[in-house]
Amino acid sequence: MKTLTPCLPEPTTNPPDPAAAGSGFLPVRDRTSTAPPLIQSRDLLQGHGLVHIVHQGAVYRLQTTRQGKLILTK
Repeated sequence: MKTLTPCLPEPTTNPPDPAAAGSGFLPVRDRTSTAPPLIQSRDLLQGHGLVHIVHQGAVYRLQTTRQGKLILTK
């Protein structure tokens, strides 16, 4: 099975740039913040309807439905 490794841009500490909208990341304003990063599903899927995610040695499937919902299965 082929493992996909997404290449995502690093979050920035700069003010938001409208041209960068949709990059999948929110600007990091405070490094002590406990808010989780926001990643767009399109950045994970990269135009595919299905991707495999390896987590702690187990392979999970992340797929989209015809209705645009996400399903994560082991």
